[in-house]
Amino acid sequence: MDDKLIVVAKIHTDFKEKFGIPRQSGLVDSLKGEIHFEGEFKNPDAIRGIEEYSHLWLLWGFSKARQDSIHLTVAPPRLGGKERKGVFATRSPFRPNSIGLSSVRLEEVFYEENGAPVLIVSGADLLDGTPIYDIKPYLAYTDSHPQAEGSFGEAHKADAVTVVFPAELKKRLPADLQQTAFDVLSQDPRAAYNKKPDYIYGMNFAGYDIRFVVENGVLTVKDVVDTHSSDWKRVK
Repeated sequence: MDDKLIVVAKIHTDFKEKFGIPRQSGLVDSLKGEIHFEGEFKNPDAIRGIEEYSHLWLLWGFSKARQDSIHLTVAPPRLGGKERKGVFATRSPFRPNSIGLSSVRLEEVFYEENGAPVLIVSGADLLDGTPIYDIKPYLAYTDSHPQAEGSFGEAHKADAVTVVFPAELKKRLPADLQQTAFDVLSQDPRAAYNKKPDYIYGMNFAGYDIRFVVENGVLTVKDVVDTHSSDWKRVK
């Protein structure tokens, strides 16, 4: 049996780098993504009836987090990168098969001039260009378990920082991205084991380098630079 995974689509998002991507899908509802189908799946028949669902499951590949060897334990960033857990007891991107799972809201379905379908989704936590292996409808009556126990993930679900984003810097972003950028920053993009109060971090978001510092639980934006400008240089 051929067990090779087929890439059915790729998603386009505002994240060109891993840094800043929310740790789980749905944490920043306003984050949008466009799913463009590949090859034979550029056929409207493949999504017939999908607009009847409000949410979808995406099964995708950690294309930038592959490893050469298998590790049975990992060190989750939310635990400071020091305490180890079994790989199957975490959502670490470093997995035996590098497969990710995300729940997203289906916002819109449209068709390109050649008839190829495109899905607009929100709440996505995926890197731009991520390969998608499968798409399935989300069914609340069986997929939702409100009383489920969440271990350390539950304990850290409210992790956030206060964001100070000066108005003159926020205006450097397109109006439709300003609140989304604010919400992404409030999730604190830094890894738990890499929190330096005197360090300037740079988050590449939607073609802008948002530079910030964090001290005493307050994230302050210091600069917003267009990454397409000729004098742009990354800070990290």
